[in-house]
Amino acid sequence: MNGVTIQRLIDWQDTDAAGHYHHSTVIRWVEAAEAALLDRVDLARLFGHIPRVRYEVDYLDRLWFGDTASIELSIGKIGRSSIRYDFVVSRIPARAAMPASDSWTIAARGALIATYAPGTENGSRPWPDHIAAALRGAFGPAPDTGDQPIHLRPTPIREV
Repeated sequence: MNGVTIQRLIDWQDTDAAGHYHHSTVIRWVEAAEAALLDRVDLARLFGHIPRVRYEVDYLDRLWFGDTASIELSIGKIGRSSIRYDFVVSRIPARAAMPASDSWTIAARGALIATYAPGTENGSRPWPDHIAAALRGAFGPAPDTGDQPIHLRPTPIREV
């Protein structure tokens, strides 16, 4: 997986009555990672122009108040007018002073698909060449066609 990694402390409002993270928290984290990724390639201006058309997630383990979530987001595929992000959310135990990746547990994984729709008219539009180039160029060589996946390694982003 290649892209960005952010971390979030599981706060009280991220949990539900059962004491573990609420399912809707994952999409907020994934979108925060997306914002970091787009900012990194100077494409934050896409906000408001790439509506979500599909979101799928497998919830594999619980995250608890006080744990830290590590969210890894990568570009899985760039199509003619769409982008698929792949993500993995891992739990870093609250009591781990120096968390090692072997003590992490995958809590959720999935994909988010968005499409480029820059105007108010219905339907998507093909990626402008400069946007597609920025997305592909930031993470390695461009594929032969826009329909081939791009595979990258995670690059941490430190947030304050």
